[in-house]
Amino acid sequence: MTTHLYLVRHGETDWNAERRIQGSTDIPLNDTGRAQARAAAELLARRSFDAVVASPLSRAFETGSLIAERLGLPTPTAYPGLAERAYGDAEGLTDDEVLAQYPHDAIPGRESRSALLARVTETLGEIAVRFDGGVIVVATHGAVIRSVVNAAAPGTADRRHTPIRNGSIHSFRWDPDRFHAELVRFDDPVEELPAAPESAVFDDQNPLEQRN
Repeated sequence: MTTHLYLVRHGETDWNAERRIQGSTDIPLNDTGRAQARAAAELLARRSFDAVVASPLSRAFETGSLIAERLGLPTPTAYPGLAERAYGDAEGLTDDEVLAQYPHDAIPGRESRSALLARVTETLGEIAVRFDGGVIVVATHGAVIRSVVNAAAPGTADRRHTPIRNGSIHSFRWDPDRFHAELVRFDDPVEELPAAPESAVFDDQNPLEQRN
């Protein structure tokens, strides 16, 4: 049976606000981020869900927990494969600092895009099998969502021009025969209402994700 997956980017952190690369570093939500998570939860509450799962990094896990609480569902199950892309030695740096230290974009310890997509696809497949035919919220990260979107619908989430906002929702169908997520809606407005009153700004995004 087809499993429906709603991938939600975590709310803002202080490092997001400071434009620092987070990656695998565990930075918690700030108050703005908690408000964004609650706003996403209100949108999702218009539909019925079977479970919430999340990345184990606290910014995503707390986002998932706030959503689960609003939906009346159990605390999310954490899946390590949903964690953000690792950026190695760039984590904690601003984009300007990355450019100064790594002008040729060779960053030690950075996870490749292909490795990221492979682990995320495997994890989403595991979730789809576990909740076969269900409707699941997946609280995760910007680079994770972008990798899934671009694999499902190439060109939809251009790294340089298409933001994936904190708290944004992106819906997919899981195709078990092709072991592949099919994009239903990028930046899903959930029942055709705006996901947020403010316009998306690219400054919300991880600057390193705009490159390689």
